[in-house]
Amino acid sequence: MVQNQKTILLVEDDQFLSILLKNRLVQEGFNVLLAVTGDEALKILENNKPDLILMDIILPVKSGFETMESIIANPKYGKASIMIVSNLGQESDIARGKELGAVEYFVKAQTPIDEMIKKIKEFLSVM
Repeated sequence: MVQNQKTILLVEDDQFLSILLKNRLVQEGFNVLLAVTGDEALKILENNKPDLILMDIILPVKSGFETMESIIANPKYGKASIMIVSNLGQESDIARGKELGAVEYFVKAQTPIDEMIKKIKEFLSVM
């Protein structure tokens, strides 16, 4: 791992999108940890402190919102910065994400991957 390399935990159950995002983030110089479910993400957080979590909302078993609630409720996870990447684009979903502390909310169908990467880099000050 490169020194000062930022780590991103990607929580995404869509295999195609997960691979696409991971490859692009690695290409941009990030270290990427992958989780397919919210429970898997919580297990990863037991031993890792990523600089950013990219969280899908529609996940098997435990939703992204429920996973965010678990992260917030447990001090051992620290102050995690979370950006939501979801197909849910209704105002109520966006509002709930922001209430749970999301620093950004990307609607998959409306956000080009280049724009998403740019905002991630800006947030992590890696430009």
